[in-house]
Amino acid sequence: MFSKKSFMIILVLLLGGSIFFAVQSSGIRREPTNRFERILKLIGEFLEEGHYNPKKIDDGFSKVVFDKFMKYLDSEKSYFLQSDIKEFKKYEGRIDDEIHGSQLESFYAINTVYKKRMEEVAVLYKEILQKPFDFNVDEKYNDDDDKRTYPRNEAERKEAWRLKLKYYTLDRYVDLVEQQEKNKGKEGFEAKTNAQLEKEAREKVLKTFDRMFDRLRNRFKDEDRFNYLVNSITETMDPHTNYLPPLEKIAFDEQMSAGEFFGIGASLQEEDGNIKIASIVAGGAAAKSGEIQVGDFILKVAQGNAEPQDLTGFEVPDAVRLIRGKKDTEVRVTIKKPSGAIKVVSMIREKIDLEENRAKSTIIKGPDNHKIGYIFLPAFYADFQDANGNRCAQDVAKEIIKLKAEGVQGLIIDLRLNGGGSLMETVEMVGLFIEDGPVVQVKSRDEAPTILRDRNKNVLWEGPLTVMVNEFSASASEIFAGAIQDYKRGLVVGSTSTYGKGTVQRNIELDRASWVSNNPSDLGNIKLTLQKFYRVTGASTQLKGVVPDIVLPDQYEYLKMREKDEPTALPWDEIGGAQFKAWKSDFDLNYIIQQSKQRVAQSPAFTQIVQKTNWLSNYDDKHFSLKIDKFRQEKKTLGNTIQAIDSVTKLTSPLEVTNLEVDMATIKGNTNKEERNKLFITRLKNDLHLGETVNIMSDMIQQHFIAQNKQAAKQ
Repeated sequence: MFSKKSFMIILVLLLGGSIFFAVQSSGIRREPTNRFERILKLIGEFLEEGHYNPKKIDDGFSKVVFDKFMKYLDSEKSYFLQSDIKEFKKYEGRIDDEIHGSQLESFYAINTVYKKRMEEVAVLYKEILQKPFDFNVDEKYNDDDDKRTYPRNEAERKEAWRLKLKYYTLDRYVDLVEQQEKNKGKEGFEAKTNAQLEKEAREKVLKTFDRMFDRLRNRFKDEDRFNYLVNSITETMDPHTNYLPPLEKIAFDEQMSAGEFFGIGASLQEEDGNIKIASIVAGGAAAKSGEIQVGDFILKVAQGNAEPQDLTGFEVPDAVRLIRGKKDTEVRVTIKKPSGAIKVVSMIREKIDLEENRAKSTIIKGPDNHKIGYIFLPAFYADFQDANGNRCAQDVAKEIIKLKAEGVQGLIIDLRLNGGGSLMETVEMVGLFIEDGPVVQVKSRDEAPTILRDRNKNVLWEGPLTVMVNEFSASASEIFAGAIQDYKRGLVVGSTSTYGKGTVQRNIELDRASWVSNNPSDLGNIKLTLQKFYRVTGASTQLKGVVPDIVLPDQYEYLKMREKDEPTALPWDEIGGAQFKAWKSDFDLNYIIQQSKQRVAQSPAFTQIVQKTNWLSNYDDKHFSLKIDKFRQEKKTLGNTIQAIDSVTKLTSPLEVTNLEVDMATIKGNTNKEERNKLFITRLKNDLHLGETVNIMSDMIQQHFIAQNKQAAKQ
């Protein structure tokens, strides 16, 4: 399975099914002398001996790691000077040697200079913010990290910081001006001069950067920067292989385990002094808003209509405390998309109820009074701690039985925003729609693939079936959609492709693998890519994802956030296909595609989505005018475009969506359930993409009836 190096590899199953490898060289090599060196050596051996498709850890690998580490430390190129980078170049090809056991030098040298430069800039920004800015001067601020260069000297660095601070001040100044214009004429209104507003904006920026540099100086330790180096190494292997420091705990997860959490349902991480959405909980306020995605940055947080708090320089726990609050209170978050688009999202804090994370269904009235069943599945969940716990395949089966009792003629499974989950639940769920056969192939390194099969010949739903996906449908969602498509069991509808994550990771405790002493230090974990998924046809879901049978224009297409947009993502490939028997479908795919294309082409809403997202794709979101009239116009144009997209994604003629009668018995009388259900139904009624999927399903039902009538006539 592994390479022919003289390594002893012990494979052990830990509690919870995680896997670790204890690796020891039989050759004579320098042993690590400190904790950092031990971590580097262990990480390197795990990557080389355990990773599914390891890159060679050589000078070329080292250079990529070096560049990533520089981006982690100074992504905006605002601390280091060109002379620093020139000096660091001698370590560019050394990191691979340090991974293999050489004395660790690169980190200590770079870290020392970083701390020195940080202290210099800590003085610099205060000096710049002492003087007023002139917003009538036509200057540009470049926010494109890739096109920036390191300053040649301290004067260039000061000028770069002046433009950056001017941009931050102008942004807040415009907010204050617009707020004053809005409040003009109201009782108690006191007008301020432009000079007063400019000073207030500068003071806000000063407070923000004071907070950020206090964190950099007092709470951002050497260990944190070393963790950046280790993750630069793991992420050079592939984007899903990560190092998890021993003390890294996300407050969100702690609250969830305690069973009491009132917030928006999103976990956060810090990146370059900013707060980023790391994951979203299905059923939470963030997920239900439909406007917040993984990868978005949270710029500001406001309690209802109060003044927003800037999050620049905040640590995750501090940001979480602002976002959390009392149940049923409003929180407004200002988010910045990877594209640069900025928008304010209003949400009501709520307890994350486990029921919101489970499958649920409704009935939708389609064209020609067709009765269509709809099942929303936020994740492929399974309670492995409880044999009688909730499992998504069982829950979906229950929803199908209820829908069949109501006499639905077609079924829509909605996997949009579903990031995956249990593989075995996915296999069982596919089995609800096919007689039996292979569902997915799972391949480990240098081993023949394992074929996971549905062995139950019973089919719970034999009628027309459609699966909805988007670019955030990942992993298990892609396996399910791919199997339904490969068996020709139903149609997949959605964005140009799903996310494209076709790899499997496991968490491995480095301490358990340490050979250094009887009492090893807490070294942290590695989340290691060990396997890859393949469809029954032999094609991988990695990188390419699943391409829907019918593609609908999508408002998130321009974000470029799929697996294929990750530079270190593993490649797509294919293996031999498994033997399977396709479903005898009774619909004409070409006819249904053509009908949908005609409707989409005639739809003003879909036309606008294409036009506006194309505009956003070409929008220069990295260069900002620092002249106030131009700045305000650019901000207005961008805001209007975002608002236009939001408005057209809502149906002008809402769908007729109703709860199942059996479900209403448990909803009525429970205020919380009634409110959540109202929001859920309202969202579905106004869903443009669901509206077209209902039309597609109606076409499928019509063809199903025709096929049945022809079959009956033959008999």
